[in-house]
Amino acid sequence: MNLHEYQAKELMKKNGAAIQEGIVAETPHQAVEAAKKLKELYNSDWVVIKSQIHAGGRGKGKIAGTEQNGVALAKNIDAVKTISTNILGGTLVTKQTGAAGRVVKKILVAQDVYYPGESETKEFYFSILLDRGTGKNVIIYSTEGGMDIEEVAENTPDKVHKEWVDPKVGLQDFQCRKIAFNLGLSGNAYKEMVKFARSVYNTYISTDASMVEINPCLKTSDNRIIAVDGKISLDDNALYRHPDLAALKDDNEQDPIELEAEEADLNYVKLDGNVGCMVNGAGLAMATMDIIKLSGGDPANFLDVGGTANAERVEKAFRIILQDENVKAILVNIFGGIVRCDRVAQGIVDAYKSIGTIPVPIIVRLQGTNAEEAKVIIDNSGLKVTGVVQLKEAAEAVKQALA
Repeated sequence: MNLHEYQAKELMKKNGAAIQEGIVAETPHQAVEAAKKLKELYNSDWVVIKSQIHAGGRGKGKIAGTEQNGVALAKNIDAVKTISTNILGGTLVTKQTGAAGRVVKKILVAQDVYYPGESETKEFYFSILLDRGTGKNVIIYSTEGGMDIEEVAENTPDKVHKEWVDPKVGLQDFQCRKIAFNLGLSGNAYKEMVKFARSVYNTYISTDASMVEINPCLKTSDNRIIAVDGKISLDDNALYRHPDLAALKDDNEQDPIELEAEEADLNYVKLDGNVGCMVNGAGLAMATMDIIKLSGGDPANFLDVGGTANAERVEKAFRIILQDENVKAILVNIFGGIVRCDRVAQGIVDAYKSIGTIPVPIIVRLQGTNAEEAKVIIDNSGLKVTGVVQLKEAAEAVKQALA
């Protein structure tokens, strides 16, 4: 589960990290009042208006049909009103949203932290995630903040540093000092970064996050270290331990089909292909997607119906897949270990009849318990369904369906 910037930064603040302060607004009037409040607190007429959507590249992105960026500096109250009016309710298109973009329903009115002072400001990159290869958490950081870390890693890999943390031991003080040193900091900025690294790591651990990313992490002109941006991805499997965090979910930021699948307890991820997939088990789903690619098609989704592939779940899965207009065929690939294949087959037949006309070819491969009985049910159903036994046959059937 992804969080908005303002939510991520509040969690960091609770764990002791300094952040760029801000106030969330949902209307231009609220934005103006927020700007006035920030002026009282920080004695600055300038504020930053930041679109709150689950996507990066907001500063370079544009509100559809306008030249308005998703992040903009407002130098006075009139500018706050104009910019917030342009952004709120508009569709922000970035390189991560694709052409469809995302509707902006909230903005963050934030303090201007690039104020003049005794030294220059400096932007860093800072993130924490799990390195599955080592079984350790890894802190990735760089002096080249404010840029895409992938580009930095490709063009100047020597500027990307990594610090691995054994979860059994936790982040050690010497590691925090090493991070501050590698970022070229000294004096108060050095001490602030040591504290900041510790606080962000505590945020990552205490929320069961799968990723925390701050870009940029800023050294201000008065040598403070603060999070100017913030992204946190939470582990869905751990949300039962954090009902307060689960409540932060924004359904408006989810694909409507994926949200419908989640409510039906189906594991569904929409992709860009033309062959719908219905499987049971993540490993089998990946193998099925590979088979589709080898047959000349592209998977339109990842959909795992789980171990209880009864008629109700199968019907719901079909309805979800068919909402994607790009789907030209559906491949059902079920292994009957826990569930009996004949029951799945009957579920497919019942679901097909319940839905009515299904406008695309359906290829069904059922292997495992009672697979032979299942194929008889499919073959004798009189429906527009092709039953196969081997994966090779499934691939050939998909190829023919797309021809």
